[in-house]
Amino acid sequence: MTDHPYRPTVRTQADLELVWRTLMQPLGFAGASIWMLRLDSDRQAVPSLLEIAEAELAPEEPEPFGDLLRHLDADDPGGSFAFLRSRPGAGGVVPDDRAWAAFLYAAGRAAGVRVEVVHLATDTDVVPLPLDEVGLPRSA
Repeated sequence: MTDHPYRPTVRTQADLELVWRTLMQPLGFAGASIWMLRLDSDRQAVPSLLEIAEAELAPEEPEPFGDLLRHLDADDPGGSFAFLRSRPGAGGVVPDDRAWAAFLYAAGRAAGVRVEVVHLATDTDVVPLPLDEVGLPRSA
């Protein structure tokens, strides 16, 4: 058996949702986190997943996080960032989920980098949080 990193190609939002469903299995979370996955300029997932743990409340200022994204983007311009918020519990999207998604989209805009559709994982499901779901316009 060979050990190959998980490097799916992500061309659509459905592809990205499948990636998150694969990476977040089994569902069930002890706390809230933000997960970041980098897609390279060829739309392949970079085999490294970053978790920001204890992410209960979204920060109010997206610019510092945008600076980090800009710095990371300099290594492979033309790539993008995919984010997922995970949290315990069932049910639908709550205001804190929307606040995190809005923060992540705003940080991408501040950095001038592409952010894929943000997703949410709860103990029971993985769902997208598109711009219109969080009350942000599609263009800056």
